[in-house]
Amino acid sequence: MSSIQRTKKIALVDCNSFYVSCERLFNPKIRNKPVVVLSNNDGCIIARSNEAKFLGIKMGEPYFKAKEIILKNKVYVFSSNYSLYGDLSRRVMRTLKRFNPELEIYSVDEAFLDLSNYPDDEVEDVGKEIRSIILQWTGIPTSIGIAKTKTLSKIANHIAKKKQSGVTNLIGIENIDPLLEKIDINDVWGVGKQMTKFYHQNGIYNAKQLKNMSNTWIKKSSNVLSSRTALELRGIPCIPLETKTSKRKSCVVSRSFGTRVEKFQELEEAVASYCLNASEKIRSESLIAKSITVSVRTSPFQNRGVYYSNAKTIDFPIATNNSIEIVKTALIALNEIFINGYRYQKAGITLTGLVSSSGSKNLFSTEKDEKIKGLMRSIDSTNYKYGRSTLSLASAGVNKKWNMRRDHSSKIDTANFHSLPIIKAI
Repeated sequence: MSSIQRTKKIALVDCNSFYVSCERLFNPKIRNKPVVVLSNNDGCIIARSNEAKFLGIKMGEPYFKAKEIILKNKVYVFSSNYSLYGDLSRRVMRTLKRFNPELEIYSVDEAFLDLSNYPDDEVEDVGKEIRSIILQWTGIPTSIGIAKTKTLSKIANHIAKKKQSGVTNLIGIENIDPLLEKIDINDVWGVGKQMTKFYHQNGIYNAKQLKNMSNTWIKKSSNVLSSRTALELRGIPCIPLETKTSKRKSCVVSRSFGTRVEKFQELEEAVASYCLNASEKIRSESLIAKSITVSVRTSPFQNRGVYYSNAKTIDFPIATNNSIEIVKTALIALNEIFINGYRYQKAGITLTGLVSSSGSKNLFSTEKDEKIKGLMRSIDSTNYKYGRSTLSLASAGVNKKWNMRRDHSSKIDTANFHSLPIIKAI
């Protein structure tokens, strides 16, 4: 029997064109077709299928600029559907935890997974198994890069995206310089625009050159992050997995309106709706807020009218996650900063001073407070079961003319039974 080697092995699992993959999951006719997904209010392109990339459509490009290419090539266009993407992201992450519960969720479509418990000669097969199970259980295609460090696993993932197998394993490769030489310095994890300029000025254009630079030069000429990146490229782990998420200190809900808002009632509805959203979020994490800030502004690019921006912060008498109390306080703040005659483009609320509700005791708690807590639990469970805003407050409005522009929405919501696609047997 050969001895089993156990070296440090980090896998980066990345969902391929995640937003596009989510839309394709419930719409088979757009598979292998050019697809783009737009940002809030259908402003910019934030996701592209490989077919759309091939047409020259750029990431972050305003929709109106790419419209000619989109129409000419019959590109399918979708407004962003964050409730759908969030639900499918949670399913992917739950699936990954089967292989190791110690998982670092890096973003909505990426996660680092420690595979050190698997033998070196089996880890690539494990990567292929992970990819297969995620595809089977969630329908989302992924790319997986495996290496000794997080930075190298990012590079391995970059290579994996261009392979049919979707998996690249750098464990056991003695000389990875030929691979690193093909990776532009700006594609190395943690290297931003400014660092790219700095490296170029010093003759460093790819990952291999950074890896082989002396520590003395890096420490003298750059910073600690650059030194860590160089060490990670040499296979020396310097950036640990962050498997425990720290409690958030604040909760922000802010949106641009689909159309300009002039009436106080419509602005009131938007702020109330944002408060309900934020309250639900902090309750799901067992948090309470000490204060709230309400902000409004007009567009800085408007052709007529003077730019106006303002914000108001109010402390709660007692830290709370009660939607009714939060909405009531927010509307008091809004009333103080609202000025008639302006065409508002955006509003937002921020809950700050968040602390754990379990460790907080209210000496003045009454029977009414306990009933309100029960009401909040009932609202949350109902909305979780039947979809957000199934139960709401009247102050949040019904028609919501101010809502974000979503002219290309697929209208699929996996949290709402009535929004699921219908399959017809022939």
